[in-house]
Amino acid sequence: MKQILISSDSNNYGEKRVAITENGKLVEIFYEDFQQDRLVSNIYKGRVEDVLSGLGSAFVDVGEEQSLFLSRSEINQAILRSRGFDPNEYPPRINKIIHEGESLIVQVKRGGIGTKNPQGTTKISLPGRYWVFLPKDSRLGISRRITDDKETQRLKDIARNLKEENEGLIARTASKNASKEDLKRDFNFLLGTWKGIEEEATKVKPPHLLHSHAGIVRKIIRDRLLEDMDKVLTDSEEVYEDIIDYIHYLRMDEFKDSIELYKDEDKSLFSKYGVEEQLKGCLKREVSLESGGYLAIDETEALTAIDVNTGGNVNHKNQAQAILNTNLAAAREIPIQLRLRKISGIIIVDFVDMYDNEDQQKVINELKDSLREDRVPADFIDMTPLGLVEITRKREGESLADLMEEYENEV
Repeated sequence: MKQILISSDSNNYGEKRVAITENGKLVEIFYEDFQQDRLVSNIYKGRVEDVLSGLGSAFVDVGEEQSLFLSRSEINQAILRSRGFDPNEYPPRINKIIHEGESLIVQVKRGGIGTKNPQGTTKISLPGRYWVFLPKDSRLGISRRITDDKETQRLKDIARNLKEENEGLIARTASKNASKEDLKRDFNFLLGTWKGIEEEATKVKPPHLLHSHAGIVRKIIRDRLLEDMDKVLTDSEEVYEDIIDYIHYLRMDEFKDSIELYKDEDKSLFSKYGVEEQLKGCLKREVSLESGGYLAIDETEALTAIDVNTGGNVNHKNQAQAILNTNLAAAREIPIQLRLRKISGIIIVDFVDMYDNEDQQKVINELKDSLREDRVPADFIDMTPLGLVEITRKREGESLADLMEEYENEV
């Protein structure tokens, strides 16, 4: 059973936390206002304040505490074409493309971490229920969670009919089997939003906020309320009413019965469903596996090392089978821990040694399948000659440890 739990109780000073659980197990947690990436997806009319040709980057003032760091690779195709450059070739030096003092429409791609400035991009993306609209990029893509070839082709054909030549579209997971009418309506909404942004940009001086992101609750509802989600619970009547209005706005009324208002005054929502207790232990170095083994997780600045151990699962009539069971359990649990702890970058996994090639492949296949459940790009890279498995996961902001530290300092 999959559930979304939204807590905004008084102990949190009205700030929202969103937990996603599967069969009672916490698999993801989000903090609304304690994240450094709370500006992520905002769109601004900014002013280029400094161009660093040697570093291939620039800083753009958007009126926030820190300017956006804009690298050469984040210059969109439309800008390159307008300056006389071929977007299919390697981009020229950044000082040949943009100049100090000029205005740019930029989007926050990644929040600032520590002393690092937030990262910006001119490759604008607008997410909807079914599509991600790329108004300045001709890319066409399909969610990797849609694996049916016939459905993939259907969505590609619809996308090509909807978008202009120099526009891009990415079909999201929710687009699978969606009607052509709903897909077109969602695209028209995103196109209209972009036209409104462009129109406002012609009327204001930089720096100026043109478009803000939907907020954590609406984002989770839009992206995660799919057919496999059984229930959404919130302890806030205001949040409950907003969700009902929002799903009606998105024409998702079929999910209305799965939205519930939690009213138990004696026990908080997160306590009732075991989230608070799981949060206390979710950053421990050792994680127990269903097989009887455990993971040892060590995060460093360079990479994250995960060691798989059989623990007490050694007295087995068939030791090879016991090792396989432990490794398969680890292959299922590791992607969950990456999502929960928000671990990114390079991950090295030392599975228990297996001498059967078929067993090795079973574990690798299980790991690949489990990584596909991650909405943040996470990929199996290779198994080294030493038997170590390499994984990479795209950064999605601060780690859970940092988020929880900030949360505890606030409350």
